[in-house]
Amino acid sequence: MNRIELEKRTKEFALRIIKFAGTLPQGKSAGVVKYQLVKAGTSIGANYREAGRAESRNDFIHKIGIVEKESSECQYWAGDMR
Repeated sequence: MNRIELEKRTKEFALRIIKFAGTLPQGKSAGVVKYQLVKAGTSIGANYREAGRAESRNDFIHKIGIVEKESSECQYWAGDMR
């Protein structure tokens, strides 16, 4: 898979996360979880895209690290909501 394909997949993932979050229960606690899930799920693609435009190798590594952290957070929150 090349960079462009992965950018497309991460954007599609973000849209699926937004749609999924809309199906979750209402309420204050659920709202916090939905916010965190959508925030993490939508930042994966944005940060991956930024990594592709990094100014240095260290900048790239840092941005890919953010992608990894946001992916992990998204998995954490989505796993608890199923």
